[in-house]
Amino acid sequence: MKALYASELSHDSLEHIIETVLKPVLKKEKRLFEFAEHLFLKTIRDSKMIDAIISELASNWDIKRIALVDKMILRMALSEMLHFDDIPTTVTINEAIEIAKTYSTEKSAPFINGILDSASIKLSADGRISKTGLNLINSQSTDK
Repeated sequence: MKALYASELSHDSLEHIIETVLKPVLKKEKRLFEFAEHLFLKTIRDSKMIDAIISELASNWDIKRIALVDKMILRMALSEMLHFDDIPTTVTINEAIEIAKTYSTEKSAPFINGILDSASIKLSADGRISKTGLNLINSQSTDK
């Protein structure tokens, strides 16, 4: 999330953000660095498409009015849902909520939970989330 935030504010090259934000923290954790880099790049490259999803699901909210940190959390989580087949959607949602509790406002976690829960159901129904393995799709879509 820090890399996404840095990119949004600085408009530095993606390579510079990777070298100055991700690498110093994760240089000893090769697999974690590779994951973070892949998530960062996918999130940046798909941000317009992801913002369209957020706009559709955040009824009565103009995406420009959503707090920047909340928008970064939503973008990152939606990118993870869409592009990381081996990560359960419930794990992605829970991690996003925890990040919001740490880095954003008191009202952010419920807002993010609502958007991501709706996104999980909609994107699964649309066939846009394809998870591999057992129990990787959010079970809430079948618990109605």
